[in-house]
Amino acid sequence: MTTGFHLTNGTGIQILVFICLIFFGFSIISVWLMPPPGLSKSDVERALSVARREAQREVEKELESLRYRMRILEDELSNPRIISPSGVSLMKKKYPLVNFLAEGKRKKILVTGGGGFVGSHLVDRLMREGHQVIVVDNFFTGRKKNVEKWIGHESFDLLHHDVVNPLLIEVDQIYHLASPASPKYYMYNPVKTIKTNTIGTLNMLGLAKRTKATILLASTSEIYGDPEVHPQREDYWGHVNPIGPRACYDEGKRIAETMFYAYHTQDHVDIRVARIFNTYGPRMHMSDGRVVSNFIMQALQGQPITVYGNGSQTRSFMYVSDLVDGLIKLMNSNYTQPVNLGNPDEYSIERFAKKIVDEVSKISQTKSSIKSHPLPKDDPSRRKPDITVAKKHLNWYPQVSLQEGLSKTISYFQGELEKTRHTVPVSS
Repeated sequence: MTTGFHLTNGTGIQILVFICLIFFGFSIISVWLMPPPGLSKSDVERALSVARREAQREVEKELESLRYRMRILEDELSNPRIISPSGVSLMKKKYPLVNFLAEGKRKKILVTGGGGFVGSHLVDRLMREGHQVIVVDNFFTGRKKNVEKWIGHESFDLLHHDVVNPLLIEVDQIYHLASPASPKYYMYNPVKTIKTNTIGTLNMLGLAKRTKATILLASTSEIYGDPEVHPQREDYWGHVNPIGPRACYDEGKRIAETMFYAYHTQDHVDIRVARIFNTYGPRMHMSDGRVVSNFIMQALQGQPITVYGNGSQTRSFMYVSDLVDGLIKLMNSNYTQPVNLGNPDEYSIERFAKKIVDEVSKISQTKSSIKSHPLPKDDPSRRKPDITVAKKHLNWYPQVSLQEGLSKTISYFQGELEKTRHTVPVSS
């Protein structure tokens, strides 16, 4: 590819000469052209008038073309372009700064579900570290805009692909995040959720086996169900309803873990398993349906905060950058047993709702009330991770406080809400 612009000074001069010749030619014609036999002088003048108007229109077209090309030239000087072999002028895209890694340290990394909330933040970190990253996503819940900053980068590839179909590529590491994680989305199509977590996981394990790649499973705290042990440790087997409305996800992740350890035992696949607790941060869907996004969106719009049950059930909330740190540390460790990744600070849902109302009221004029709704079936009563294993084997623990994380997340949702308010509908 070459850089440059095809409009030269010579081209502009040629156009100006052409314009001058047109006017000069018609001036000469008006002087020496005599009316042919049978035509009066007025007939000739009318014919010349028509010709002049036609010539003037052609001149105006050339001038407009010249002005347009000059505007492009001015834009070219302020914004360098790349000219493709076909002659198409393309803007040179500016990418975030990335680290340079020597060939031996630079890995080819696959992130399934890399267009999603957590996946896209992981992709950002891996790209900035200097790795070659391949994102696979069917965009059921993921969004291209989450990774659009990297599209076109020489170290980035985006494949619109569903993991339930085999994938034949060469990779060094696989972060298997593909699966809807919000109850709203995974219960929308429970059969698809089961397929993603079973067939999709089998396909990724097969890929890891063939390429001898290390593979990490983004499992979930949901495998503990409605726990009878508190806080939850990795050696707790869980308390799950296998036929309840959440079973497609809970049991899907449980069988995914089973398959990971079967491949590890039988075929010596190098595995990692992260059990992820509630995570929040920018790029969550506004209509995600989970507690953080629900509460923030309702508070920003001055709507009542929806609390299910009496609000005594508890959750712990981890900021997304802490999760990304944990995933990368786990991948690059030698630890093959399950690891809880979550923030052990525990909040009742009622207390958390009041926290959101207070934080939002600092930046807006709204002050939401709290409204109770019936508790959904199989909703866990308590959820808090024991992160002793992560501290011991990964030297990992959360760094971002709830105050800091909520501030960033509320600002993000406020910006997204402003965008929707200023969206101009397209008329049909």
